[in-house]
Amino acid sequence: MYDLLVVGAGPYGLSIASHAAGAGLDVRVFGRPMASWRDHMPRGMFLKSEPWASNLSDPRGRYGLAAYCERNGTRARHGEPIPVETFASYGLWFARHAVPDVDERMVASVGACPGGFELITEDGQAVRGRTVALAVGVIPFVEIPPALRGLGVEHVSHSSHHRDLDRFRGRDVTVIGGGQAALETAALLAEQGTRVRVLARSPRLTWNTLPPAWKRPWREAARAPHSGLGCGWRNWFYAEVPGGFRRLPEATRARISESALGPAGAWWVRDRVESRVEVLLDHEVATASVAAGRVRLATVGGSGGGPDFETDHVIAATGFRATTARLGLLAPEVREGLAVNAAGEPRASVAFESSYPGLFLAGLVTASSFGPAMRFVHGASFTAGRLVRGVRRSLRRGPSGVPVPAPAGGREARTPVDAVKR
Repeated sequence: MYDLLVVGAGPYGLSIASHAAGAGLDVRVFGRPMASWRDHMPRGMFLKSEPWASNLSDPRGRYGLAAYCERNGTRARHGEPIPVETFASYGLWFARHAVPDVDERMVASVGACPGGFELITEDGQAVRGRTVALAVGVIPFVEIPPALRGLGVEHVSHSSHHRDLDRFRGRDVTVIGGGQAALETAALLAEQGTRVRVLARSPRLTWNTLPPAWKRPWREAARAPHSGLGCGWRNWFYAEVPGGFRRLPEATRARISESALGPAGAWWVRDRVESRVEVLLDHEVATASVAAGRVRLATVGGSGGGPDFETDHVIAATGFRATTARLGLLAPEVREGLAVNAAGEPRASVAFESSYPGLFLAGLVTASSFGPAMRFVHGASFTAGRLVRGVRRSLRRGPSGVPVPAPAGGREARTPVDAVKR
């Protein structure tokens, strides 16, 4: 029985596995490394986060994005966006050097068993572990507007469902949303010859500005410090003090995690949208139907009725909602044992442990507990170290709460590279 099973091999899962191996735990990771970045983002996209805020985390800090770029003759500089393809390749490099071998099979279910958990892989194999870390990313939590949910996938899709936009060349596409995913998807569609419009509820689009220089006069830096989520003291608190955010009242945390860092486009995509994309603001879809192979949308605006029009396909760039009900891989007895907040999101302890002993959570699903940083790669560093310390305490406690001997590896921690070579 493994000490820790990590479900998911994106930035959070790989970072957790690296820290677990460094702590001497017997860990096994499941999932296709960097799958969201390799399979669910079109070619030509860029990271919105600064390169220095996009590091995966290993205990010694040896495998950051800058180190990868330097090895490969590319640049990771402040104010210069990183291509998604580069970031995905970086994650694969991190996995090779800082993580024990990754089992690329998908996980079908996670249930309880004597002494811990039993994980069933997609091909039916059972693997057991004393603890589990769910680092499933964002794909299980896609949010589609209610008016569009009754239409088939040939007519409506989520922005995260597309690795390749070529199928839309020469067609008419409507993108729903006003955030980075919507605006960059629309720009890429327009640039390949697709007729595209953006439909957004907001009365205006918000654009992030070019970040100030890394080195600035101290007065400017003191007024608005850099952080992994942008400049300003509020962003600095969200990015750098997730543990402090966790101490806020639950209702305050829920409100902030829902509203902070709302939809906005990156500075480097603005010209590409404004010069080529039709934008319909202050409107949303009221009803949608299919006739003669096309989608007919009826819209409503802030001041009343809006235009009706037809389109070939609708891409909903409408974000994600990380509710417990969408954690379908958890067996019912485990999922039903999770305490949730008023929005149906699972609660996480200060060590990222759910209310089900031994089941740990990471990434977007913890944003209501630890704040907006958990929606970004930047949150992986804080998560990995604290979660693994929680796992070690859980292992000492045992599933019944009775102290048990620590894992043998815990007495003499191995480095992640040593763990890979064993």
